[in-house]
Amino acid sequence: MTDNKKVNQFLTIASIMMALAIAIGAFGAHGLKSLVSPEMLVVYHTGVEYQFYNTLGLFAASFVIYLKPDSKKSVVAAWLILIGMIIFSFSLYLLVILNIPVLGAITPIGGTLMIIGWLTLAYSILRG
Repeated sequence: MTDNKKVNQFLTIASIMMALAIAIGAFGAHGLKSLVSPEMLVVYHTGVEYQFYNTLGLFAASFVIYLKPDSKKSVVAAWLILIGMIIFSFSLYLLVILNIPVLGAITPIGGTLMIIGWLTLAYSILRG
């Protein structure tokens, strides 16, 4: 029996994260353009890109959860991807907006969590 609560939870989270990615991206393109250097806009855009890609991935992970309802690994993977994406992207947003370079030091933690999450999802698909 499929646990639709988990699937619905991740589909809802992914939908909200996509809306946020669009809004945050628009803010960067229009609101920050005259306030920060072109180099910092690139940093900001990197956060937006990773949020977009991994949000699309959360939609895919939701379907894996749907197809493999007994796989706890796929749920753990989705959480790792989400948490990693938030740490990665939002640390870059805050680094640019608040001009606090030390925030860039936590960005790799988010990247590492995303990598672990994607590898965990692959493992859950192959091994259940």
